[in-house]
Amino acid sequence: MKIAVVAANGKAGRLIVEEAVNRGLDVTAITRGENKSVAQKSISKDILALTKDDLKDFDVIIDAFGAWKPEELSNHTKTSQHLCDLISGTEKRLLIVGGAGSLFTNKEHTAQVMGAPDFPDTFKPLAQAQANELFALRKRNDVKWTFISPAADFQAKGERTGKYILAGEEFTVNSKGESIISYADYAVAMIDEATKGNHIQQRISVVRE
Repeated sequence: MKIAVVAANGKAGRLIVEEAVNRGLDVTAITRGENKSVAQKSISKDILALTKDDLKDFDVIIDAFGAWKPEELSNHTKTSQHLCDLISGTEKRLLIVGGAGSLFTNKEHTAQVMGAPDFPDTFKPLAQAQANELFALRKRNDVKWTFISPAADFQAKGERTGKYILAGEEFTVNSKGESIISYADYAVAMIDEATKGNHIQQRISVVRE
């Protein structure tokens, strides 16, 4: 299996690469500038400049792109749709680092985390951008995509326990009532999904045990 990690220089991207490398997988980092991940192989190219030829040798493409500036938020959808177009109609899989804001808080799936009164206003634009990205993905039946939402408290410097709870579309907490996961444990879940491919055209979520 050959894996490409797009936006591999980011915090999530680097740990996803590291997890894949530590498992002995064949991984290539795709970065806009110099590769700063532990991957031995890399492609230096902007996401939107990638071509079908760039991705032809990979079985799984992991999209770890993230944007936070208001003027760049629409790039979440723009970049993942570009990757979808490049692998449309193939057996390649696209795994996307998603957000928690679009997780549902009721069984009817009519209410979302980002709609809660206590959801921070600062994060609403990002949550909406990632919800828009997921909405666009749901329209694609020509791509084997998987959207993986982290827990609400997504900790960049948290420890790697190697354990997590796999959940679905609904907001889930652990036995302590926490919605928390480290980037390192999220990377474990991401590479598990990359190697197993059990959730095609689905959104899943992960939380620390």
